[in-house]
Amino acid sequence: MSRVPGWLGRLGAGLTEMSERLDERRAEVEKEQADSAEPAGTEPAEPPADTAPPARRSAAPRGPRPDPAEAVPWGVRVAAEAGWRVLVLAGTVWVLMRVITAVQLVVFAFVIALLVTALLQPTVARLTRRGVPRGPATALTAISGFVVIGLMGWFVTWQVMENIDTLSNQIQSGIDDLRNWLLKSPFHVTDKQINQIAQNLREAIGANADQITSAGLEGVQVIVEALTGILLVFFSTLFLLYDGKRIWEWFLKLVPSAARPGVAGAGPRAWRTLTAYVRGTVLVALIDAIFIGIGIYFLDVPMAVPLAVFIFLFSFIPLVGAVASGALAVIVALVTQGVFTAVMTLVVVLAVQQIEGHVLQPFILGRAVRVHPLAVVLTVAAGGMVAGIGGAVVAVPLVAVTNTVVGYLRQYSQEVHGQASAETTGETVGEAEGEDAGENAEDPAHQG
Repeated sequence: MSRVPGWLGRLGAGLTEMSERLDERRAEVEKEQADSAEPAGTEPAEPPADTAPPARRSAAPRGPRPDPAEAVPWGVRVAAEAGWRVLVLAGTVWVLMRVITAVQLVVFAFVIALLVTALLQPTVARLTRRGVPRGPATALTAISGFVVIGLMGWFVTWQVMENIDTLSNQIQSGIDDLRNWLLKSPFHVTDKQINQIAQNLREAIGANADQITSAGLEGVQVIVEALTGILLVFFSTLFLLYDGKRIWEWFLKLVPSAARPGVAGAGPRAWRTLTAYVRGTVLVALIDAIFIGIGIYFLDVPMAVPLAVFIFLFSFIPLVGAVASGALAVIVALVTQGVFTAVMTLVVVLAVQQIEGHVLQPFILGRAVRVHPLAVVLTVAAGGMVAGIGGAVVAVPLVAVTNTVVGYLRQYSQEVHGQASAETTGETVGEAEGEDAGENAEDPAHQG
């Protein structure tokens, strides 16, 4: 506490010195202004002889204090201006995220409906061009799409239920083979260690029995929410396919009139980007599922077709989905067919994914929806942290669409400013030509 008065004294002395410097600078500026205001040829008045110079310059009469904003350094002012704007944006984003979290089911259902609409809309347009009314074309396309998705889910469930007994026996046999391989491997694993690991697993399951039961009860709520989301996706897709144009026109009316032309031009380009992304992703996922499914089928891995369907569905999650579906296929091959089959399955999965990443995606998706791999990784991670699997699925198309919109708005802004500057230059040149014409008309040398 003894240092506080000294610190305050030094602070006061510093402030006093700064005030004196500002007063000196103000006095110099006032003197320069007074000297410049005197008429030319006059000499400045000398001070009276009996007037003694001031003992201290700080004793000169002080003028008005400067504006506090001018006393703050320019860099500090810029940082402050940027800082409060960043805080306002951060608060807006936080409030928006809270609202989205409160209605997460509705938001996800609408986003998925947009993705499904982007996939099915070309079919509706094709049927409409062939003379089918828009209502029947929309209903036929939407119902067909959802029937195909439902049949895929039913087929996977049926295959799993049909092969569950055989798969259980193969898994038990595979676990025994894996245990024997570990005992004979150079890792020096003993039978006691394996039994201890199995005992620890059983104890962990028994200790978490209540949590497992509560998770099963929560599963009922999850099923209800999933059914609600499916219904919302279905009806949203129907309305977007049938009346998407009028919905977009209604949305444009909410945009301020000054920004409406730019948004109206960015919307169709964003929709084309989303359509290209969804159709390209579906095609790439289908190729992955077919080739990996054929590979694991010839390797005699059980349930090759359901695994191929899982690979197709997981391919919609960038990066993470391919790794998870490939790992699932390798694990099934390991516990049912042994280490060699698992290694061959891993080779097949890696080969197909390498061809996909370096050949299929650049060729099918093209440059319009290409996103840098670092942006994909960060976006998928952020989407997964914020909203789980759904956030990871919609993160990359959201970034692709945002990239397209920002690029178009930047180009549109440059074109608008260029046209405005050209018009201003043209008006200036026209006024100058008009003035020259008027002067020539008044000049006798240019008359007759």
